[in-house]
Amino acid sequence: DQSMRIILGALVFGLTLGGLPAIAQNIDFGDDSGDYANDGECDDRRFYGPGMATTLDWEQLARDATDCSLAYQSERVRIWNFEDSLAATRCEMIQWGDDESGFPFDGECDDPRFEGRAVDGVMVADDAGHDATDCRRACEFGLIGLRNY
Repeated sequence: DQSMRIILGALVFGLTLGGLPAIAQNIDFGDDSGDYANDGECDDRRFYGPGMATTLDWEQLARDATDCSLAYQSERVRIWNFEDSLAATRCEMIQWGDDESGFPFDGECDDPRFEGRAVDGVMVADDAGHDATDCRRACEFGLIGLRNY
């Protein structure tokens, strides 16, 4: 059973997240049914860090278990938490960039530096810093937070 292997792996490696053992976090990594499973990058938007894919969408949620669990075990990804991110995000300190993304002024933040209620369903690395107006507004209303806080 995949979840049992993940739990045992967490115990063997003694992983922690926020000072609590990973086992206490009760992480359900899901399965490997995603379009990009087993490619060496975590495609699950619940995580953030250098082990992540450069394009993310909600379709891959909990569908890249092996990649994400291995990246988590090697501390290349962490679990993203909206409340913690929102508390750490200082909108006035962010360099917003410009509005040169493919979808500016549509009410959704397309910048992959952010996550939350007002982000687009697909996040592409090339859009970083290129949806300033939408993202700034969403940040000011507390709808997004930084992914890497």
